[in-house]
Amino acid sequence: MAKQTRDAEFTEFVAARAPWLRKVAYLLCGDWHRADDLVQEAVTKLYVRWSRLSRLENLDGYARTVLVNTFLAEQRSPWGRWAARRRTGAVPEPAAAGPDLDLSVDLRRALAALPPRQRATVVLRHYCDLTVEQTAAALGCSTGNVKSQTSRGLDALRRSLDQQDRRDRQHRQDRTDLPHLRDLRPAVPVEGAAK
Repeated sequence: MAKQTRDAEFTEFVAARAPWLRKVAYLLCGDWHRADDLVQEAVTKLYVRWSRLSRLENLDGYARTVLVNTFLAEQRSPWGRWAARRRTGAVPEPAAAGPDLDLSVDLRRALAALPPRQRATVVLRHYCDLTVEQTAAALGCSTGNVKSQTSRGLDALRRSLDQQDRRDRQHRQDRTDLPHLRDLRPAVPVEGAAK
């Protein structure tokens, strides 16, 4: 009976938090499929420890920490290094249909280009709204490390978005320099062409 109660509590917790954990995982890895795998691995780790965890005050924080540590461990593994080298840099399609604004695509692309620790600190600080101290506890590092990683990550994001903005403006300028189709019509009518 106790196992059934424990399993019911765990199922309720996961059902309520899975979408949020999936969003955090996506921001960390930039791929919905990998995000699903990360969430599944984190949830499995939570289940193994659930009998002790269910008494924690901040279970959401613990789940987030497990997720971030799972992501960082994957990045350090040979598989993670191979996958990082193999990435094309393309932003994957979102799993759910819906409008995707150009800015959010650019931001996700810039976020995906950050090193894993910088990405983790930026996501925890600015998406999860954690304090410096909470982020340091989640990552198991000093507050100074969180501050420097966040600062470097935000600087890299700004540079990347500025470069993208310049490329977009140049692309728009190049398109306005192109001749219009009406300007490409032959000066002399072509035999048999519609008038």
